[in-house]
This record gives sequence, structure tokens and C-alpha cells, in this order.
Amino acid sequence: MESTNSRKRRPTLLLLLMVISLTACTISYRFNGASIDYTTTKTIQIDNFPIRSAYVWAPMQGIFQNRITEIYTNQTKLRQVTKNGDLQLAGEIVAFDQFNKGISSDGYSSQVQLKMTVNVRFVNNKKHTDDFERQFSATSEYDASQQLNSVQEELVTQMVRDIAEQIFNATVANW
Repeated sequence: MESTNSRKRRPTLLLLLMVISLTACTISYRFNGASIDYTTTKTIQIDNFPIRSAYVWAPMQGIFQNRITEIYTNQTKLRQVTKNGDLQLAGEIVAFDQFNKGISSDGYSSQVQLKMTVNVRFVNNKKHTDDFERQFSATSEYDASQQLNSVQEELVTQMVRDIAEQIFNATVANW
């Protein structure tokens, strides 16, 4: 027959074992999306992306440049350099267009779609098989009753965010 004293100690012993096992083993996950070998790849060079499209909205270049720089700063440990980076990003904004997307019953445009396209040249000086040149695009829509200049900044910011994530995923996330 078990003594009362040993029955009282059992929950305390069990609790002590659980605490020890939980503190002894820790699992660490990082969800920044980057899969970079930091032992060989330490720097990134991000050149300016000038606007080369027929339609130009001047703030677009600055919004894009800030976002593309920010995503690599916030989601990697890469040090940004102005030349000779282990990774190099260059390119240009090649298209910024608007299209009628929907027609109302009176025959006028009801929805307008903006499309932004960025051409990117990526060079991985540590693994040239990853090099590429390709275009990334994003679209955004707005109601045709609104003036473009009243929604342009918000829509461009959304498209830039989308394109920057596409570029990030294609260059360092291996998705």
C-alpha cells in the first residue's frame, strides 16, 4: 500500500519533470522568408530603379526604392553596399498603365485597373546559377468615378509592396 506522503509528492515530482523537460529543449523557427547562407553571402547591392515607362508619376520611383531596400533590411541580415555586393539587384520600372476594366450599363467605364511592371536583373556573385533577368507585375483597381490623382499613392504603394515581395521571394526566399 502506498503511503500518503508519496502520493502527495507525485504531482510535485511530475510538475518538476515537466518544467525541466520544457526548459531543456527549445525549438526555434524563423519566419522571415529568407534562405541565405550568411557564411558566404554577406552583402547586397540595390541599384536605383529609374522609371522608363511612357506614363510617369514621379513619386513612384522613390516609393519603390524605399520598399525594395526596406524588405531586404528588415527580413535579412545582409549589409547593403553601393558596389561589389555578393547579391546585386538592378532594373527599371518599365510600365505604369491604366486600363478600363469594367463598363457600366450606360456604356462608360466603371472600373479602372492600374498595372505596374518592373524589370529586374539579379546577380548572385556566390552562385551564378541563380542569376536572372525578368519582369514582375502587379495590378490594382479603382472606381472610375474617382480621380486617379486621389487614389494613385495608395494604389502604387499596394502594387510596390506586392512587386517587392515577388522580387524578394525570387531572389533570396527560394520560393
